[in-house]
Amino acid sequence: MKKLPILLLILCFTSLIGCSKGSQINGHTTRTAFRSVKALKNRLSPDARIEFEVSFWTLRDSIKDEKEFLNTVDGKTPEEIIAMGKELYQQRKNSGLAGYEKYANWDEMIAKFGKERIDQDNRKSKNQAEPKDRANDVLYKL
Repeated sequence: MKKLPILLLILCFTSLIGCSKGSQINGHTTRTAFRSVKALKNRLSPDARIEFEVSFWTLRDSIKDEKEFLNTVDGKTPEEIIAMGKELYQQRKNSGLAGYEKYANWDEMIAKFGKERIDQDNRKSKNQAEPKDRANDVLYKL
């Protein structure tokens, strides 16, 4: 009986340690990194989600070596990834990289991507109700 409270205490501490990194990217493998990014972006607001996605994929594009990329993003929070993305954006803009000259700053680029995302969502919702789908409607008029 004396061992039961100790066992429960150990179990509680183990679960707390395992759950404490829920707001960070797990960069042990590419698969776990992508899985944790997917989970993290679903917890963010739509504006922060776009910033996070753009930052993450900009970092992925700039760091070609997989191990170096995983070491860079491992343990980072979305806010840290966004800060790294902003810094990389500024470096690329200052170096005159093609595609960055059309944006005055980071916020303008994110706003454009946000508008494109909304437009894509609107197109998807319009395309869902096609005539052939309406013919397969299971609601009956009595």
